[in-house]
Amino acid sequence: MAKTFSLGGVHPPENKLSANKKIEVLSIPEIVSVPVSQHIGAPAKVKVKRNEEVKVGQLLAESGGFISANIHSPVSGKVFKIENVLDTSGYKRQAVIIKVEGDEWLETIDKTPDLISKITLSSEEIIARVKECGIVGLGGATFPSHVKLRPPDDMTAKVLILNGVECEPYLTADHRLMLEKGKEMLVGVKILMKALKIKEAIIGIENNKPDAIEHLTKLTASDSEISVVPLKVQYPQGGEKQLIDAVIKRQVPSGKLPIEVGAVVHNVGTAFAVYEAVQKNKPLFERIVTVTGKSVKNPVNLMVRIGTPTSNLIEAAGGLPEDTGKVISGGPMMGKALNTLDAPVAKGTSGILIMPDTEAKRREVQPCIRCSKCVTVCPMGLEPYLLMTLTQKDMYEREEKERVMDCIECGSCSFVCPSDRPLLDYIRLGKGRVGAMMRARK
Repeated sequence: MAKTFSLGGVHPPENKLSANKKIEVLSIPEIVSVPVSQHIGAPAKVKVKRNEEVKVGQLLAESGGFISANIHSPVSGKVFKIENVLDTSGYKRQAVIIKVEGDEWLETIDKTPDLISKITLSSEEIIARVKECGIVGLGGATFPSHVKLRPPDDMTAKVLILNGVECEPYLTADHRLMLEKGKEMLVGVKILMKALKIKEAIIGIENNKPDAIEHLTKLTASDSEISVVPLKVQYPQGGEKQLIDAVIKRQVPSGKLPIEVGAVVHNVGTAFAVYEAVQKNKPLFERIVTVTGKSVKNPVNLMVRIGTPTSNLIEAAGGLPEDTGKVISGGPMMGKALNTLDAPVAKGTSGILIMPDTEAKRREVQPCIRCSKCVTVCPMGLEPYLLMTLTQKDMYEREEKERVMDCIECGSCSFVCPSDRPLLDYIRLGKGRVGAMMRARK
């Protein structure tokens, strides 16, 4: 029987409509808006000026602190202006807007498709390069990768776990990456292992991707340090704590990080980005994005330059369907609805989901019937119905004691609620208030 995590979870319809669509390169837009905050942590600090000429890969904004990430130009051209733009979160954030002129890359970037397997950099040099190239977690969390590669002095990494789960319905970017860039991704795994100074890596892949499991199993057949583990299809298996539980059967304590149990988790997309950074000296300025939906004419997986307007991706998939009710950045479970199609692609943009009107509408909220389904499916062992009530009543001290900050915002509770209660919406609000309260105490 395939492995999975031990607590909660759901199995929403998979709808992997673009699973067999090879990665296509999207044409470069005429203008890009590059947000300087595309990661967890402090925004990067802008280092270019209006009318300055830039090349592909050039530093636009420098890391603004320990938990922050560099931002690089995805295009060549002239800086048109620096202003606040609406991003995929729905908030206005500072961005560098560039008018595109040609496609001139920095000479230091290796543009050839040749696979470079030999790793010549030391552990410290790898970490420095990863930081320099602005690599962040590409599974959605966008945590700066160089920070994960430096565990606290009193903790030791023992195993690297690669997240190839892609449990979010509709999304197939990681699936296609594993199939088409598997060799490069595996060199990225070796680079991460060298940086962490460990000898074991495990790639977890849900068994609805048998071709990816077979492909990577063949590629790692002669490597005793890397193994591929098929996993049962169970959402949200891509969550760090759930993946660790599924793969090595260790539970990360409440409020603690994976390193507490000797594990470091990176997404397969991150491993590929690390390969390109270390072996090709290529900063993170493009990524694979799935554009999909039941009414979409041509669901696709696109290699997209950061800063490209969402509308360009939709056009490449055949245009906006007439029955569109909502456009979501990400998947249906954890994604967020866009309020403008001008929102630029960022490092954390894994997909654009176009939902038909019939599925996008929320049904009328009914009273809680005390069925406990939300409790049963919560992968963190929380009581979502209670957390929602505590938020409604402004009882944030109690909500903190009930571990609201442990919520991974997977949406399983809202998915199964027969009364259509907006559990996750209220829990997110509660997390924000409790988080602010905790910071104020410090």
